[in-house]
Amino acid sequence: MSRQDLSSLKNELCYEFKDIGFLQEAMQHSSYVNEQRDPALKDNERLEFLGDAVLDLVITHILMDHFPETREGDLSRMRATIVNESQLAIVAQELKLGEYMLLGKGEALSHGQEKNSILADALEAVIAAVYLDRGLQAAFEVIERQFSQIISHVGERVAAEDFKSQLQELVQGRFKTIPHYEVVAESGPDHDKTFEVRLDVRPSLTTYGAGKSKKSAEQAAASAALEKLQEKVE
Repeated sequence: MSRQDLSSLKNELCYEFKDIGFLQEAMQHSSYVNEQRDPALKDNERLEFLGDAVLDLVITHILMDHFPETREGDLSRMRATIVNESQLAIVAQELKLGEYMLLGKGEALSHGQEKNSILADALEAVIAAVYLDRGLQAAFEVIERQFSQIISHVGERVAAEDFKSQLQELVQGRFKTIPHYEVVAESGPDHDKTFEVRLDVRPSLTTYGAGKSKKSAEQAAASAALEKLQEKVE
């Protein structure tokens, strides 16, 4: 594969490499390198190792920024839903990484370019390639572009697990009333607003939650109320 062959992949990434050699290495599977007679040729396994760490860091940062009131346990579950082999393989497929992979003959015959494990590792290697080429900020921007929709969907799914329903069931059973939610503040530009919601369960229990949508803010407030009610029971 020539360097010119990677031009479409660079376009998919919306990123211009200073050193295309990093991207070339990211596309070289160990099965391909093992068949070559070039001791200077490197497979993508070390890049995959580095990319895994960079991806974890960046996804954690983004989740903490997007869901400021979400508890550590929920953030961990959200990250695990995003950073796993099947999800990374989906992103890799969207980037068409399989078309650029250099595989050994046996791996190519067994359609290795379609295997989730190979695709996920290749994506992490590409992330490391960007990181080594221009640093953490560049890697952050590439990851944010490629994972923005996934992060949004995961946030909604976790929110729907669903603290509001759990709280309403508990409050109706215990206090014979229903929770009351009210948006008390909005901040930020229209395309990136943060909402703050006040939740009154009864006169003696009020909590607040914030989020990038009214729904996520309400869920955060409901989660906080559930914690307080559980503390009172304990």
